[in-house]
Amino acid sequence: QVQLVESGGGSVQTGGSLRLSCVASGSIFSIEAMGWYRQAPGKRRELVAVISRGHITNYTDSVKGRFTISRDNAKNTVYLQMNSLKPEDTALYYCNTVATVSVRTPPYSYWGQGTQVTVSS
Repeated sequence: QVQLVESGGGSVQTGGSLRLSCVASGSIFSIEAMGWYRQAPGKRRELVAVISRGHITNYTDSVKGRFTISRDNAKNTVYLQMNSLKPEDTALYYCNTVATVSVRTPPYSYWGQGTQVTVSS
């Protein structure tokens, strides 16, 4: 199995910055896409940013120009640098990865437990 551990959440004021990290560990054969999702109270979980193994990135429109996703394949780690934070960025942020545990198994989606990001005005 694959375990994901997030870190870096916290509370900041509007305009502040945070950097989230997520480390994947366990019986990993290969990791394909890695990404960040978020869920605010009363809302659906939404994609924030995703990065492929080849470092191709995609962002939801609301964070373009403010957030940057990156990954270190050697460390099985994905990062989310969040700048110019706004109160509407407040949410529980989840790390996600699509990984395989052996050459014979299909890719599977794994989730972290989430890290809280709170932006006050």
